[in-house]
Formats: sequence, C-alpha cells, structure tokens
Amino acid sequence: MSGGAESEPAVERVVAAMYARDRVARDLAIEIIEVRAGYARCEMTVAERMLNGHDLCHGGYIFTLADTAFAYACNARNHVNVALQCSISFAAPAREGDRLAAVCEERVKSNRTGTYDVTVTGASGAVLALFRGTSYQVNARVVRD
Repeated sequence: MSGGAESEPAVERVVAAMYARDRVARDLAIEIIEVRAGYARCEMTVAERMLNGHDLCHGGYIFTLADTAFAYACNARNHVNVALQCSISFAAPAREGDRLAAVCEERVKSNRTGTYDVTVTGASGAVLALFRGTSYQVNARVVRD
C-alpha cells in the first residue's frame, strides 16, 4: 500500500526507515507487526529487566509499547508526526514472559493534528491499558528521497 500520492514511498519503506533509527524499539525488542496509514500493531515480550519492585511490568514499558504503536500509525503516511499529548490508563498488570500487543487506531486526522487510541492487551486478549495520543505534523518526511 502506498502512502498517498504516487511519489510517496510505500508504507514498508517508511516503517523500515523509522525502525532503522528507532533505538528504543530495537533495544526493547518491540516488533512492528502491521502498519498502514492511521493503524499499527506492535508486540513485545516482558523481560526480567522490565519488572518493578512488585515483580510486575513497569508501567513505563507498557507506555513505551503503546507510544511506539502510536508513532508508527501517525507517521505511516511519510509525514513526520511528533507527540503533542499522551495519556494512559492501566487496567491490569503484565508479568515476566507475557506477550503484549499494542493496536493503534486513528480516530481523527486534520491538517496538522491527529487523535489516536491504543489498546494494549495480553496474550489472552485481556485489556491491560488504554492510551490516547495527539500527534502534531511537522514539515518533514520520514523517508527523504
């Protein structure tokens, strides 16, 4: 699928360019499963180093997974978007070894801003967290041909 105009690179090229520069996603072994304009699915397995003092996955890692899905969804059209505002509500804990999935869906897109919802689930499908992000589009491209 292309990113819009014929001169735009395919979404796959945008994802590859972002991931090559995305040191956080690579360091946390976040996998980019599916991306299209306004949508992304990312997955991560909770490692021991991600546990807090209660032996649960630290909320910051869950936020990072959700934020990563948000980033790929709002940048898929090859227009650089940055986070303007994000919030998260935690519903259930994750534990070491749990496989988490973050699915981001675009709700509203205007010229410069967009609103996106991310649902983070565990392997059973139980909702662990709900994230909402607002993006701001800057005057730059992800892939600079």
